[in-house]
Amino acid sequence: MSRAAFYPGSFDPLTNGHIDVLRHACRLTDRLIVGVGTQPSKVPLFDVEARAEMIREVANPLAQATGTSLEVVAFDDLVVFAARRHGATILIRGLRDGTDLDYEMQMAGMNQAMAPDVLTVFLPSSTLVRPITATLVRQIASMGGDISGFVPAPVARKLDEMFPHAKARQVPGPRQERCSP
Repeated sequence: MSRAAFYPGSFDPLTNGHIDVLRHACRLTDRLIVGVGTQPSKVPLFDVEARAEMIREVANPLAQATGTSLEVVAFDDLVVFAARRHGATILIRGLRDGTDLDYEMQMAGMNQAMAPDVLTVFLPSSTLVRPITATLVRQIASMGGDISGFVPAPVARKLDEMFPHAKARQVPGPRQERCSP
């Protein structure tokens, strides 16, 4: 029996934390639909198509390695509506910490009340990616910090293009004195 899962998020930008969840989700399902959500009240850093393209570029090899079919779609309605529209019966949600768990449990309860046929599955983040959030990545990038450890390389390149002035502001670290023998 084929199982389809829907992994929703804003992915603005795609982070190594998202990739961690994607990697695990690919192992759980035959078909994974990544839903790039939009909200009229939020102004994204990247438009929907740019976010979708970055996800495809980075996630396609992960999906291929597990034999999972990967789709990336945009949605602007309730997650359960989008999941049903794409034939998914599983919602994938990543958890970093207890704060995420509290919020996600509330969301899972509301989603279950609206769509009892759609099951929410929580995937805990791996230790190394737990502190990464898209909000922090955007802030660090906009202020010229090194985000290469927090996002996949294609995303880092896009952020560098978006904030070229920030890289120009970087101040070199302390100068290393050389000791002569």
